[in-house]
Amino acid sequence: MGFPLYLNKSSFLNIFGDRIHSSGTRMKIAVTATSLKPGESGVLNRLEAFADEIVYNPYGRPLSEDELIPFLQGCEGYIAGLDYITKKVINSVDKLKVISRYGAGVDRIDLEAARTRGIIVCNTPGVNAQAVADLAMGLMLSLARKIHMLDKKTREGQWIRSTGIELFGKTIGIIGLGAVGKGVARRAQGFSMKVLAYDPFINRQYAEENNITISEFGALIREADIICLHLPLTPETRRLISAEVMQSMKKGAIIINTARGGLIEEEAAYRLLKSGRLGGLGLDVYEEEPPKKSPLFDLDNVILTPHIASHTHEAAAAMASMSVDNLITVLSGKSCPYTV
Repeated sequence: MGFPLYLNKSSFLNIFGDRIHSSGTRMKIAVTATSLKPGESGVLNRLEAFADEIVYNPYGRPLSEDELIPFLQGCEGYIAGLDYITKKVINSVDKLKVISRYGAGVDRIDLEAARTRGIIVCNTPGVNAQAVADLAMGLMLSLARKIHMLDKKTREGQWIRSTGIELFGKTIGIIGLGAVGKGVARRAQGFSMKVLAYDPFINRQYAEENNITISEFGALIREADIICLHLPLTPETRRLISAEVMQSMKKGAIIINTARGGLIEEEAAYRLLKSGRLGGLGLDVYEEEPPKKSPLFDLDNVILTPHIASHTHEAAAAMASMSVDNLITVLSGKSCPYTV
């Protein structure tokens, strides 16, 4: 069992220079993002100077509902990692004013419950886009040339010949042309790939200026050699890539998901990968995290990474800085431009 790590501070002038904590009021902040640890992130100096008391995640993983409820008691601000912030959690906290997500996704937060309680939710959109786009491209390359499988076989003493495919001249279908999708499109064009994009809210001018073909969903599914998912998880997008949709894809198509678990029907994907109908699957996110034993683990045409797409030094620093800024902005009574 772990216990919260505490940092106690006496009263400090906050980072914006407009408020000093009164001796009668102590500001307590919770930090659960596992990348933010005392002594390891310089940006936390600003938070430590702003708050009287900070409690850090002692577990090194996202907190459960039952762990969050006592952890957040007395906290006015909360820098959240990948915890499930349910209605029960939100209705159980006593002083919370702001949830500042270390990251862009807010699908694990009950936003309606937060609004009802008057709790502001902020996120850090776009700051990890280059990191996520890099990993998506890496998964594509590895699956196309079977790098992961060949590395394993060579280490085992096997010397095999395996024929892959080239990315050059292939068609990539990007579902969700936000910051990450745009980053993937730029990288794909560096490989002379044709870029199709589907997004209900697509920026047509951007697409036209950057040689991206706007496509309907069904046409993209049928025409793309590689399909990349870069969209949020909502009731409408859950299992968007269903068995029926995967059956409509080109034989040998590769699917990449660095967005959110739950977008793909994983059981159907396994069957189609095993039969050879699909050519490859790269996942950084899962319906259940961490995933328990899955038949996908046994397939050579699957690459699985542990939700680390945004884990680069550059992205971590940017997310840390923005999440701290967002929290301080709200608790200083100012308007945060990244409120969800």
